[in-house]
Amino acid sequence: MIGIIIQDNEPIDRALRRFKKKYERAGILREFRRRMAFEKPSITNKMKLQRASRRQIRVQEELN
Repeated sequence: MIGIIIQDNEPIDRALRRFKKKYERAGILREFRRRMAFEKPSITNKMKLQRASRRQIRVQEELN
């Protein structure tokens, strides 16, 4: 569980901003979205290959 300690005379906006940064760095939302729906390993591998091929095409275009 993520928590912050609010210091004396600290505005709530600043404390909220600190909390949001900690929340994002911890990757909680990313992990939550990843776990929302099960993805078959075959589809995961297929998507990984597609991403790699797109990345490779992009690199080739930059070189030319």
